[in-house]
Amino acid sequence: MCLLDTMEVGKYGNNTVPERSKGVLLEPFIHQVGGHTSMMRYDDHTVCKPLISREQRFYESLPPEMKEFTPEYKGVVLVCFEGGRDGYINLVAYPYVESENLEQDEIQEREQPRRKHSRRSLYRSTSGSENLIQKDDSDNAESTQEMKSPRVELQVPSDIPFQMLDSNSTLISEKISFNPWSLRCHKQQLSRMRSESKDRKLYKFLLLENVVHQFGYPCILDLKMGTRQHGDDASEEKAARQMKKCELSTSGALGVRVCGMQVYQLDSGHYVCRNKYYGRSLSIEGFGKAIYQFLHNGRYLRVDLFDGILQKLRTLKEVLEKQASYRFYSSSLLIIYDGKERKADYRHKSTGAMNQDSLQESTSSSPSSSSSSTSSQDLPKIDVRMIDFAHSTFKGFRDDQTVHDGPDTGYIFGLGNLISILDEIQLQNQ
Repeated sequence: MCLLDTMEVGKYGNNTVPERSKGVLLEPFIHQVGGHTSMMRYDDHTVCKPLISREQRFYESLPPEMKEFTPEYKGVVLVCFEGGRDGYINLVAYPYVESENLEQDEIQEREQPRRKHSRRSLYRSTSGSENLIQKDDSDNAESTQEMKSPRVELQVPSDIPFQMLDSNSTLISEKISFNPWSLRCHKQQLSRMRSESKDRKLYKFLLLENVVHQFGYPCILDLKMGTRQHGDDASEEKAARQMKKCELSTSGALGVRVCGMQVYQLDSGHYVCRNKYYGRSLSIEGFGKAIYQFLHNGRYLRVDLFDGILQKLRTLKEVLEKQASYRFYSSSLLIIYDGKERKADYRHKSTGAMNQDSLQESTSSSPSSSSSSTSSQDLPKIDVRMIDFAHSTFKGFRDDQTVHDGPDTGYIFGLGNLISILDEIQLQNQ
C-alpha cells in the first residue's frame, strides 16, 4: 500500500511559536472514510490536512463553476508536533502569517519513505483502540511502539459507534467512537512526524470546509474516479504500480472504484464501515452491490435519495465536460447523505435486513417516492464533492510540461458508469 505523503515543512528560527499565537488542538476527523493522509478536525466547520503545494494552488485556481462541487478552501495553518513528558503526542495548529520572520531555507516539500504493509494484519480485534492500525511488517520494534503511543481523546466524540467490515462482511474491529480508518491514518501521520521531529518543526496544513458538518448522521461514499490514477510527474515504477491497481479493480472497467464507505444502520444503530481494500476486491457486479449497500439503512433502500444524487452527478458531469485540459488524477468523489430517519419515513419501516446477494430486493419495505416530496423540509440532505487534487493539472498550471487536450475522459467515463448503475438500481426498485 502506498503511503507516500508530501508535506511542506519549516521551523521558527528560535524553535518557538510566537507567544501571541493561540494554538488549536487538532484531533482525528471521526468521519474520514478513505485516503492515506490524516484529516484533522480544526473546528466544527473546518478540517485540515498536510499541505501539498500543488493541491493548494489548484484550490486557489478553481474555475467558479467547479466550486459548488469542491470543499471551500480556507487557507493555511502551521501545525506543531508536541510531545509531553508522559510520551503522548498532540498536534497543535497555529496561525500562518507569511510576513512572520521564518527561516524559509528549511521550507520544502518532503516525500515520506514508502512503507509496505501486510493486509492480513489490518484492524486486528483488540480490547481497545490503540491497535486499530495496520501493522508494518517491515518496521522494527521501536517504530511499532511509536505507532502505539499516541493517545486519542476526542473533544467531540460520536455518540454513534463505528464498526469496520471486510469484503466478506466479517467484523474486523470492535465498536469505537470514530471511523477506524481515521484512527489508522492519524496514527501513521503521527508516527511519520515523530520520526523526523528531532527539532520542533512546523508543518503547513491546508484548511478546508468540513463538508459533512451539516449532516447529523453522515453516510459517506468515497469513490476513486478515473481510469488513470498516477500523475504526470510519477516515476515509471509508481505509474506501473498504479496502472496495475486500475487494471485489477473496477477503475479499469468502470472508471470508478470504492475507496471507503460508512453507512448508518437503523436496525443496529451504528455505522457500517468499508475500506479501500474492500473496494479494490470488488467485481463490476460487486461494485453495483456496494452502491446498493451504501443506499440501504439496514431496513430498506433509501429510494428518496436517487433523484437528488443523480441530479448532482449529471450536473457535475456537464461541468467537467466543459473543463478542457483539466486532469484529476487520483482524486476522489464524495457522495454524502444524512442517515437520520425523516418523519415521513417512519410508517415505512421494515424489520427486514438487506439481502446483499440480489439487487432485486422487494420494495414493499421501502419508503414511497411520493413521501419524499411532501415539502421542501422533507427533502433529504445530499451533497457531492470532489476532493484530493495533489496530482491534478490543467494547461498553464505551475508550468507543467505535459498539456492535455479536451476534458478528463477517464473521470467522465467513471461518472457516466456511476450514473448508469444508480439509474439501474432505481429502476429495479421503483
